[in-house]
Amino acid sequence: MKTRCIVILLAIGFFLTAPPAPAHHAFAAEYDVDKPIKLTGSVTKIDWRNPHAWFYIDVKDENGKITNWGFELPTPNTLMRAGWTRNSMKIGDMVIVEGTRSKDGTANANAKTVTLSDTGKKLFDTATATIAPE
Repeated sequence: MKTRCIVILLAIGFFLTAPPAPAHHAFAAEYDVDKPIKLTGSVTKIDWRNPHAWFYIDVKDENGKITNWGFELPTPNTLMRAGWTRNSMKIGDMVIVEGTRSKDGTANANAKTVTLSDTGKKLFDTATATIAPE
């Protein structure tokens, strides 16, 4: 009985001291499906990190003000398995991005499609689950 109590106390102690695992967010918790957006801009940054890759574009509004928008993509592993490389999209590329805006009103969104504006080549499309390889 004494050994059992010690084992239980050790197990409780282990779980209380274990670092918390980062939570993976649900799409609906972060993005508003009723706020679709379509923006054109120049790629300023590409961030291949887990749990999701991100890229950023400068978008000029009708008044000439530039806003830097961040777009979430799938994991880098998912992108690579689908044929993407770190060179599929480059800094300075002009892209057209369709996506779903964040609920918090910041300049962030989840990318649904990414198209090169000069060639019309679709780089990413969640509707058809395709990512265009190089």
